[in-house]
Amino acid sequence: MNSIAEAPEVHLHTPAATPPISIKLMQPQDAAKWDQFVLECPEASFFHRAGWQPVIERAFGHKTWFYYAEADGKIVGVLPLAEIKSALFGHSLSSLPFCVYGGVATESAAARTALNASAQALAAKLNVGHLEYRNFKATEGAEQGWQTKELYVTFRKEIDADEEKNMLAIPRKQRAMVRKGIKFELKSELDEGVDRFFHAYSTSVHRLGTPVFSKKFFRLLKGTFGKDCEVMTIVKDGRVIASVMSFYFRDEVLPYYGGGTAEARDLAGNDFMYWELMRRSCARGLKVFDFGRSKLGTGAFDFKKNWGFEPQPLHYAYQLHKSTAVPDNNPLNPKYQLFIKMWQRMPLAMANLIGPHIVKNLG
Repeated sequence: MNSIAEAPEVHLHTPAATPPISIKLMQPQDAAKWDQFVLECPEASFFHRAGWQPVIERAFGHKTWFYYAEADGKIVGVLPLAEIKSALFGHSLSSLPFCVYGGVATESAAARTALNASAQALAAKLNVGHLEYRNFKATEGAEQGWQTKELYVTFRKEIDADEEKNMLAIPRKQRAMVRKGIKFELKSELDEGVDRFFHAYSTSVHRLGTPVFSKKFFRLLKGTFGKDCEVMTIVKDGRVIASVMSFYFRDEVLPYYGGGTAEARDLAGNDFMYWELMRRSCARGLKVFDFGRSKLGTGAFDFKKNWGFEPQPLHYAYQLHKSTAVPDNNPLNPKYQLFIKMWQRMPLAMANLIGPHIVKNLG
């Protein structure tokens, strides 16, 4: 759904011994080489994968521009971008909405400069309010003309090769909750579809007063990323207690969407679920458990800290174009509190019907 047939013209003068950098838009036939670069680039993440383009376009109808820098016929850098244009939540160009990490992924300073120039030229052409990079790490020079905001952190921890050491690394009170779930004889099952997951997840976010994504979105994720997108459901006597959709990238597991039914709290369903995912990941030989992004001062932040994970700040960067201030579209904003309370009182079926039309514009 690229709205521009070609990438903006960006000419980068490089030393004579250095191959010239050209910026191109990813086409379907480029997806394999794009993903190979992402797999090998230390700065890249699961959220830089080519599959996010069809997912975002088909699930939400947003326009995307997946730029790559090429030198000597090889990809040397990538920058996935998507535009969200909403009367309620503003007009943005981001890398990448619905993802916790993004921005430029490259080891080449020349490629970074060229990709940044392309993004800024596109942002100006689209007349957006702001351009956003969801950087995992601070990047040199990003402060020049950009603003940052201390709102999000991520939680990552190494997985020990010894299962028992992983259990003992969980702080005592949280470990007791995990053992409680084990005592209730909860079981985990891997699902090919998303129906049981969607039931648990939509129930959970409704309790929080948050609009839910469409079931179509989760089907697209599962279909697009295949074995690298896994649904694990926790059951008790055949009843769904909790479920989580996780992504796999290199030697990491990323539990990304998860939730529990009304029984989950009494049965320690969520606690057991994340332990079971960690246990399975340990058995697979994975090295990193990425608990994902949380906002400072939230229950999710506290929950992850209680697991013994230390928060790491995320370096999100914003370049203002038409806007005069960094966006503040998050549930902690006081202006959304009335909406949250209203949403919690709405019947679940109605919330699941309306929610996708709202959340698609939040990114």
